Amino acid sequence: MQTREEALEYGLSFPNTYQEAPFHDPNWQLVRVKGSKKVFLWTYEREGYVNLNVKVDPEWRDFWRASFEAVIPAYHQNKDHWNTIILDGSIPDLEIRRMIAESYDLVVDSPSKRIYDAVRRIPKGHVATYGQVAEMAGDRKMARAVGNALHRNPDPENIPCFRVVNAKGELAGKFAFGGKDAQEELLQREGVEVKNGKVDLEKYGFTELKCGTISDMKK
Repeated sequence: MQTREEALEYGLSFPNTYQEAPFHDPNWQLVRVKGSKKVFLWTYEREGYVNLNVKVDPEWRDFWRASFEAVIPAYHQNKDHWNTIILDGSIPDLEIRRMIAESYDLVVDSPSKRIYDAVRRIPKGHVATYGQVAEMAGDRKMARAVGNALHRNPDPENIPCFRVVNAKGELAGKFAFGGKDAQEELLQREGVEVKNGKVDLEKYGFTELKCGTISDMKK
């Protein structure tokens, strides 16, 4: 991704978004969320490159800046909560899209964000069902949405979707998590026993009561 058009097109691919040029200056084009009118993507040209300003969780802010020289503290915005991405060709498209998606999630009440936050709460050595994750995300009726969100997991290293099983304790199909048996291998590394493609929910199922304190849940 190296052009403004590509960035705007991706920003507008998210639900309930629209493009605007609020300063009557064609150099500044942004994407807002309908209703709240909050901006999650600023685009402008500076010093010969297209720049993007994206909102960032402070916990990830310095990670992005350390990972890519072309990610810097935001130009003309709060540097604690915004980064600037310089489209100089040095950052893989996947990572640019991930930063834009994270910015979108931060300014909306995104079901996907709530699902990912819930999955992060499942401790090592435990599993949760799709229904449990949906309930932790605020709506038990969106269990199917949990499956869809996990198949689009933007950060597998930090969102442990392999810890999610169906209501019977059965693992996902062979095309998930990197191929056949991958989910089983990941669970077994954490001490979760898998027999005939199933996990004993009585033994390994996640409940806050069983797992104890908040600090335990973050392991």
